[in-house]
Amino acid sequence: MNILFLMVDQLRYDYLGCTGHKTIKTPNIDALARQGVRFDRAYVQSPLCGPSRMSAYTGRYCRSHGATFNGTPIGVGELTLGDHLRLVGMDTVLCGKTHAAPDKRGMQRLGIEADSKIGRRIAECGFDVWERMDGEFPATQPDPNNAYQIYLRSKGYDSDNPWHDFANSGEDSDGKILSGWQLQNATKPARIAAEDSETAWLTTRAMDYLDQVGDMPWCLHVSYIKPHWPYVAPAPYHQMYGPEDIQPVVRSEGEHTDPHPVLGAFQAERVGRAFSRAEVREAVIPAYMGLITEIDDQIGRLIAQLETTGQRDNTLIVFTSDHGDYLGDHWLGEKELFHDASVRVPLIVVDPRAEAMATRGTVCNALVEAIDLVPTFVEYAGGEPRTEILEGKSLKPLIQGQATEVRQHVFSEYDYCFKSARKKLNQPIGDCRLAMICDDQFKLIHAEGFRPMLFDLKKDPGELTDLGKSLDHKEICDNLMEQLNSWYRQHHNKTMHSNADIVARENGAVRRGIYLGFWDQEEIDEAAQLAASKNY
Repeated sequence: MNILFLMVDQLRYDYLGCTGHKTIKTPNIDALARQGVRFDRAYVQSPLCGPSRMSAYTGRYCRSHGATFNGTPIGVGELTLGDHLRLVGMDTVLCGKTHAAPDKRGMQRLGIEADSKIGRRIAECGFDVWERMDGEFPATQPDPNNAYQIYLRSKGYDSDNPWHDFANSGEDSDGKILSGWQLQNATKPARIAAEDSETAWLTTRAMDYLDQVGDMPWCLHVSYIKPHWPYVAPAPYHQMYGPEDIQPVVRSEGEHTDPHPVLGAFQAERVGRAFSRAEVREAVIPAYMGLITEIDDQIGRLIAQLETTGQRDNTLIVFTSDHGDYLGDHWLGEKELFHDASVRVPLIVVDPRAEAMATRGTVCNALVEAIDLVPTFVEYAGGEPRTEILEGKSLKPLIQGQATEVRQHVFSEYDYCFKSARKKLNQPIGDCRLAMICDDQFKLIHAEGFRPMLFDLKKDPGELTDLGKSLDHKEICDNLMEQLNSWYRQHHNKTMHSNADIVARENGAVRRGIYLGFWDQEEIDEAAQLAASKNY
């Protein structure tokens, strides 16, 4: 099996046709849902790009790999998707975004050259780079030598920073550039043709890879930057949707007038205040939807290329996102907290083989996590997941109808020490820890130094009523906190020995001729015979 691993950035779980959005057009992604399994309760391990992706690429929780904020690298010794798949003979290739930061200190300490093959893999989460494009080239960081910037200039977009001046800006009637950083300009079309957008360019580059790939099994990670901000779409996508397509905002006055202190601190951030305004939502959300439909069209191109090259029937297709976008829900913008708008993501897996026929077109309600992807990919590549390292659970039994669940709780974490909320809350840097545990009905958020937040997802699916201070729900909070603490107490870095290795070392001292506590030779002989009989 080959693997086509599609990830988009900042796509909410509920902004696809197949996940219930009333008017958005996503026919190609919807078709994938009909051909495979759509996991309706998939959660990321951090509601922020960098740490979420580091978990998806390592199969490990944030507290395990240590990359708890954007720009924070995973350690040089962390195994990643590429490391696991190469062990079973599969190339692992990147086309798009990883949000990875290299562990420069670790590589320097070990004498690994940054521009060596190993150094580049460490810097890119284990991927071999076909095309790296993280996006986000503000005026102070134009990166004129980036491949996309070079491409745009070759197409006549004459600027030192065409990513900003053309791909992510509009213009007024006088030709003045209207920066996409200003939310009021989200209604304008980008100053580029749709075929030159980031989304279209990345798709073309991915198709180039499919054209030239040989017989070696491959995992191609096509990682789109959109619908992440700046919220600017090229024509005709900028005007496909209007105010009538905006779904009702999910928030209550009580959340705003008497919020949990942490929630209140994030509501006070500029982006939270902005998306609490109706005119911001009316400008941004249609553009956000247009960017999603553009991605859907480009995924259609990519799937068609798989068919043209004869690879569709032996390729596992996975579609997901790294986190969501509040878009004004709960008086918030961006992501970073644990409401479903932020931490729950779409996840669709298409296994073309006959073994998955029974689940084709179904919706799975099992609790799953982004860290489940690495062990799933390893199994489909014909390997055995290294459970001493990987904390996720393979989804293959769910995909092939052999199981109905793989866990009873999901977990997610966030460290807000870099945010202004830390100062608003007067929190020590080391105590800016948030952790979520969610089961079939309840979601609890632990905030160090504060009471927990609690939501009943069955009675209150909009998560509008925080039950964390309700005495009637104290027992539920206590039980979930005990489950969370149990998870904290687990081994998260006991990665050097599998259980089989540990069992094999039993009676190792006797086998090596080290005899501690024995009275005489008879006792030594008995112990040696026992070790041999159990094949230790």
